[in-house]
Order: sequence, then C-alpha cells, then structure tokens
Amino acid sequence: MTTLVTGGAGFIGSHLVERLLLDGHRVLVLDDLSTGRFQNVAHLEGKPGFELRVASVTDPEIVERCVLECSSVYHLASAVGVKLVVDEPVKTIETIVNGTDNVLKACARYRRPVLLTSTSEVYGKGTKIPFSEGDDCVMGPTTTRRWAYACAKALDEFLALAHWHEARLPVVVARLFNTVGPRQTGRYGMVVPRFVSQGLKGEPITVYGDGEQRRCFAHVADVTSALAGLMREPKAYGQVFNIGNDEEVTILGLAERIRKVTGSKSTIRLVPYSEAYTAGFEDMMRRVPDLSKIRSLTGYRPSRNLDHILEDVCRDQSSER
Repeated sequence: MTTLVTGGAGFIGSHLVERLLLDGHRVLVLDDLSTGRFQNVAHLEGKPGFELRVASVTDPEIVERCVLECSSVYHLASAVGVKLVVDEPVKTIETIVNGTDNVLKACARYRRPVLLTSTSEVYGKGTKIPFSEGDDCVMGPTTTRRWAYACAKALDEFLALAHWHEARLPVVVARLFNTVGPRQTGRYGMVVPRFVSQGLKGEPITVYGDGEQRRCFAHVADVTSALAGLMREPKAYGQVFNIGNDEEVTILGLAERIRKVTGSKSTIRLVPYSEAYTAGFEDMMRRVPDLSKIRSLTGYRPSRNLDHILEDVCRDQSSER
C-alpha cells in the first residue's frame, strides 16, 4: 500500500514517515518545505518505497494526483508555531483552511481514509482540566491574532467531521498536545528545542511570561505510534482523539530541568509576552490532555517521560553542533 503524508518533511511528519516505512508501507510525501526541512527526510532519499514531491497542499490539482495514487492519507501539512501564527496570520489561515479543504475534497472523491492532525490549541481558554474531546472550546477575540491558528484548526475539524456525517468519508481527527523530540527546531517558538539550544550555548534561557504556566510534553515516537494505531482502527472513524502525555511541568521548572540536563550555567530570564510576541498576547495557564478515549480504543500509553524526552533532544542538538 502507498500512504500519502502531507507535511511529511516536517518534524512530526518525518518521524511518521519513518514509522510507516518500517511497517512496510510505501510512502509518498507532499511538502513545500516552507516549515518542513529536506534534511529531515534526506536519509530516506533513494530508499525503496519513499518518494518526496516538493509542492503545496494549497494546489488542488497536485493534491488530487497524490491522493489518487495512494490508499490512505495522513494530513499533517500546516502552519506551525505560535510565532509564525502571530507574525504571518494570513499565511497561517490560508495554508490551514485551504490545504485541508483540498485534501478532504480529494479524499472524498476517491474514498480514501484520512487522518487529520489538529491541536490542543482548539480548547482555547478552557479551564476544565484535563481537556476531554467533548469539552467546549473557548476562543479569544478575533482581534487577537493568537487565536487565528486555533480557530482555523477548529474549522478543519468541523469540515472533516462534516464529510463523515454527509458521506461517511473515513476520517479521524487527532488533537496533538506539545509534541517534542529530535529534529524539532526552536525556529517558530517551540519551547523545548529553544531552551535546550540556549542551555547548550550557555545563553540565558528565556521564559515567556511568569513561567508558572504548565504544559505536558509527549515524545514524537509515542505520538507517531498513536497516529498509526488510529488509522488501523475503523472504530476511530468520525471521532476526535487527544494524543499526548499527561505529565505536567511548569515552564520555569522545565527551564531548570534543561539547565541541569545540559550541564549549563545559563541564567533564566523572564521575558514579558508583549516583548516576545505582541501587545495583548494571551496564553493558557494549563493544558493537560485526557487520554482515556484513545487508551480505551487502541491501548495507547506514552512510554517516554520528560527526562527521556529532554535527553533525546539534548543528544540530537549536541550531535549537530
């Protein structure tokens, strides 16, 4: 079988591609390399069953040709990172909404099962912890660019589930919570690789806000295993699933742990959101996934804790220095 992975040269996508190849799939990657990187998949070039096409999911003709050639689709292509969302909101919205519309239309035309990766951002400013798939989504005002990404991804979910409702297109929605690991960069504001890079260089580790916000980080290998597991389960069709890890840490605590793991003497510096992003930037204090739904269906349990994750990221960045 040939599987299409849009955004397959990205951080998560490239790990998913490796996983699918190991499972015996042929894999076609569609990626315009705008946020993905060729070096993420360079080691796969020339290997049997792997093909990369450099083009955008916003081109409907290219998307249709790719979908026609494949038996299933993982749609990961998207704008990524809070910094990109704030700095380039038009690109963010157009890439997410138009790209997903193209993929879903092609999958509907040829009846291809499709898994759509969404995000914990869609929970917005919800305060019920942990976040469950059926909880209300509480968004901020449209005048705050921070919420453009969350609203665009929520629209993706609505559209995917509408295709399931109207024509029983086999769709699965996976809401990812802070996926981290080797190959992730801090280019778009991702906190773990940014902190590790600063620690390894002995630079101040810059914590945005007061550092008391709490997050849960999942290893990319656990996440890609969960994605593959959902696509193998027909009972997942037409449903939404959280994927992540439920081990919490404050961002200030994360900075301290990274300073120890890297053996760094870096200071920790608090940076106001207005300086890091823009005036009026909003953030959530806690974001914890309820993993009971996916655990019940597929048996998913994250196998790597935060210490393991940080060691992997440090090892990866050290090898590139």
